Amino acid sequence: MAEVTSELMFELLKKLHQRFDKVDFAISELRADNQTMRAQLHALQGDVNNLRATVGHFESRLDRIDNRLELREFQEAQARFEPQP
Repeated sequence: MAEVTSELMFELLKKLHQRFDKVDFAISELRADNQTMRAQLHALQGDVNNLRATVGHFESRLDRIDNRLELREFQEAQARFEPQP
């Protein structure tokens, strides 16, 4: 079995330190990616909210148009049944 010396332990600790540096770098990249994705999701949620508001606006306009058409059809139907002088 190999003898454990201070030099061997020092070399192992250096390699572990290098590996931890790589892990720290990978974690910081993942955090940056996560923050980017969160920002994009936030922007997407704003777009969805704007679309919902626009659709709601269109729905209310269509309801008003429907009401006007019904009133007009009702007036036209009344005019057909009124006696002509």
